[in-house]
Amino acid sequence: MEAENKLSPEQRAAAVIISLGADKASKIYKHLSESDIEKLTIEVAKLGHITPEQMEDVLDEFYKTCLTQKVVTDGGMEYARAVLEKAFGESTAQTLLEKLSKSMKVRPFEFVRKSNVKNLISFLQHERAQTIALVLSYADADQASAVISELPKDKRIRVVEAIARMESASPDAIRVVETSLKKRFESILTTQDFTKIGGIDYIADVMNHMDRTNEKYIFDELGKENEELAENIRKKMFVFEDIVSMDNRSIQRFIRECDVKDIVYALKGSDDNIKELIFANVSSRMAESIESDLEVTVNVRLRDVEEAQSRIVGVIRRLEEAGELIIVKSGKDEIIA
Repeated sequence: MEAENKLSPEQRAAAVIISLGADKASKIYKHLSESDIEKLTIEVAKLGHITPEQMEDVLDEFYKTCLTQKVVTDGGMEYARAVLEKAFGESTAQTLLEKLSKSMKVRPFEFVRKSNVKNLISFLQHERAQTIALVLSYADADQASAVISELPKDKRIRVVEAIARMESASPDAIRVVETSLKKRFESILTTQDFTKIGGIDYIADVMNHMDRTNEKYIFDELGKENEELAENIRKKMFVFEDIVSMDNRSIQRFIRECDVKDIVYALKGSDDNIKELIFANVSSRMAESIESDLEVTVNVRLRDVEEAQSRIVGVIRRLEEAGELIIVKSGKDEIIA
């Protein structure tokens, strides 16, 4: 039971942040790197409920760590040992000092561990395999994995072999390589124009221009790996305003599946072209009813309009996937009458 209740180091850090309150926590955030902020915020969001006993244990450890750091800084290791042994006993003092001495050691290539993986790949991909291997030996495992995965196949193997065979390197050699690479890396970051490319909007546009066979294959495979991403792309591929590109039969088909209230709310936020198209594809009686509802429906929130339009788009996508209507996509589909 005790093992189940034991918090990981990341969870303990999150617990400290929560205990400090938003104002004090925000001051700590200012001193953290972007990657540390991201990791810590995720842990805070995931933490959920912790018992009073767990919180007391976390804060006790935090206090001891802070005290250890202070006495070492003020008077050195031997002074710290004397103070900590008197306060907590010999065993606890030894444990605290060992933990602190490990954290105080500065590992080479610190700038690499704080770097964005995309920037790191761009920077390292043209280096010699031995250089890449040395740098990645000091990187976090997930960073090294991402960089290796993006290297050309032949270099990928050479880097893996070089890392596997690496045992030790002289501190002086490491320092020379680190200094040289850090200077070049910082130079690239300050001179490169990091224009936003790609993204969900872009790939959705690409998919909108793709034939249905490839579209289906990509979404089927992507859905197996990342269902959320596949759904986010789908949502961007067809918007309510795209109704104007549909044929009358398809419009009539999806209208039959929609709630009239959704149609009314959706039309409150649409232009006259869409309204005329909808009215042209319903009975005169239904058109009068919708028009009447539009007149009396006032002070509608934008969020309600967007949600109604989203539900209608959902109906259209479902019917399209079932083959019951057609969404024309930039002339890519061949339609057989």
